[in-house]
Amino acid sequence: MCGIVGYVGPRDATPILVDGLRRLEYRGYDSAGVAVIAGNGIERRRAPGKLRNLEAVLETSPVSGHIGVGHTRWATHGRPSEENAHPHSDVSGRLVVVHNGIIENYLELKERLVAQGVVFETETDTEVVAHLVASYYEGSLEQATARAAGELRGIYSLVLMHAGEPDRLVATRLGPPLVVGIGEDAHFFASDVQALLAHTRRFVFIPERTIAVIQAGSLRIVDAQGKPEPFREETILWDPVQAEKGGYRHFMLKEIHEQPRAVRDTLLGRMSLDTGDVHLEEMGPQALAVIEKAERIQFLACGTSWHAGLVGQFFMEQLAGVPASTDYASEFRYRDPVVSKGTLVVAISQSGETADTLAAMREARSRGASVLAITNVAGSQVTREADGALLTHAGPEIGVASTKAFTAQVAAIALLAVFLGRRKGALSAAAGRNLLASLARVPQLMDHALSCAGLVEEMSRSLFKATDFLFLGRGVQYPIALEGALKLKEISYIHAEGYPAGEMKHGPIALIDESLPVVALIPRGRGYDKILSNVQEVKARGGRVVAVINVGDDHVRKVLGKDDWIIEVPGVEVDVLGVSEIFSPFVTVIPLQLLAYHVALRAGRDVDQPRNLAKSVTVE
Repeated sequence: MCGIVGYVGPRDATPILVDGLRRLEYRGYDSAGVAVIAGNGIERRRAPGKLRNLEAVLETSPVSGHIGVGHTRWATHGRPSEENAHPHSDVSGRLVVVHNGIIENYLELKERLVAQGVVFETETDTEVVAHLVASYYEGSLEQATARAAGELRGIYSLVLMHAGEPDRLVATRLGPPLVVGIGEDAHFFASDVQALLAHTRRFVFIPERTIAVIQAGSLRIVDAQGKPEPFREETILWDPVQAEKGGYRHFMLKEIHEQPRAVRDTLLGRMSLDTGDVHLEEMGPQALAVIEKAERIQFLACGTSWHAGLVGQFFMEQLAGVPASTDYASEFRYRDPVVSKGTLVVAISQSGETADTLAAMREARSRGASVLAITNVAGSQVTREADGALLTHAGPEIGVASTKAFTAQVAAIALLAVFLGRRKGALSAAAGRNLLASLARVPQLMDHALSCAGLVEEMSRSLFKATDFLFLGRGVQYPIALEGALKLKEISYIHAEGYPAGEMKHGPIALIDESLPVVALIPRGRGYDKILSNVQEVKARGGRVVAVINVGDDHVRKVLGKDDWIIEVPGVEVDVLGVSEIFSPFVTVIPLQLLAYHVALRAGRDVDQPRNLAKSVTVE
């Protein structure tokens, strides 16, 4: 969940480290620090709070050198403070470490080290690592790191530096991601490729339980016994400019507006509108064979990706005729799940490094399931552990509240459902052509849906004062109601609930009064008349409605009053299988994202970096 950057090369390390940390701010953090080998020793600079506090420290007390490490911390052990900020040092001050993850047996190790006379200065679990590695150091940081890692329980990504070896950095990981960036005359470590895109697009994803050593012109990866491990270089095609705000006030707003492009790029080259077929040969013949044999789909995901899985249930059952279910990855392995041999697990993760999703994947595989990954990051851990990977092409997503990654995931699942439907005979060629033609129009319709931005901004002037929201949807709109509520909670800190509209009378109706905004998703299609009845029940109790409807739907307007709000979005018509609204989530989610953004902005919130949240949750 934190950010790591390391550099070895001919340039001054400090500005490179700080720039890398700035590019990782979106991950969430509460303190920051850097350490650089300067002269014969190591100089550290740390500060609680935002990165600008560290920059102020560096301005008054500069440090420079050609090798260093940097870190942004998200507190797990010990309050946010300068002494608890990384990098952490051993007693001598000649060894430092930065760490993402949790050392579960740190108390046991700490007691042992204290008995040996080690004096601890912080409340963190990470300081244990510095002292433990130092206790094994006999001139080789690589060997000392390997010995210490063998005693650690938990999950970790570690990058270490020693003043006695001023030309190299050493790293190891078990769980949280860590990559090597390969430059022309320099090498880098980072917890995310995003930190390094300004310097290189050549990356190596470090395997678990290995030791990686970088010098200015070389990379070496070995196992715990020092035996060389093969590695593969990946080229990341993201344009660094994509990660800049491009004139938008916030990354989140930029990414909301990038959704038509993200969905278009995810669909591109994978659909044959002539034959009604989907082409996923990129996953390889083994993965395709696994998909075709699937008798049941089990989606595993967390947060917004879980909502994408819920939408995927409708796609799979209505388009492919295959039963599907969606589990929170964080709960899946704690209930003794029943996984049959014919189950295809589809793990959804924007980063491809979500700890709970990886753990759930492994549990499902141990029970005989095949695993397919849907992710935005080539080479990430889920892609390496799955039987096959279907990559979205959303590009880097910086805002903590996921937007374009969500719609790109939904697009990938739609492709998978049509592929499976055609292969299993649930969809005729004509039905496939119709569905794919509708999918091909989706990016253009999303562009039209974005035209509601001005109206939503106007609505936010009064809605940001509300203390609670209720989001209602039926059928495939129910997951979108959940997603809308989550977005509002994440960035505005206003309590919100998403509910199936048919369940309103089983509890939430008791909350409705003139102070509760009720956001109702009412596109044409299945359940239209039913949710309209639910809206009338809201009106009968004095509730104020924000209705998301299709353009030109005058019937809904007759039900609503002058104090209600109406947002129009295009209809997504698919005249096949009685599921005309199946792809409507692509357009109905957009006004809800904009609503969350503008309400949060009016409330004075940090939209891109909401409190207590991190972009990638790489610890349980």
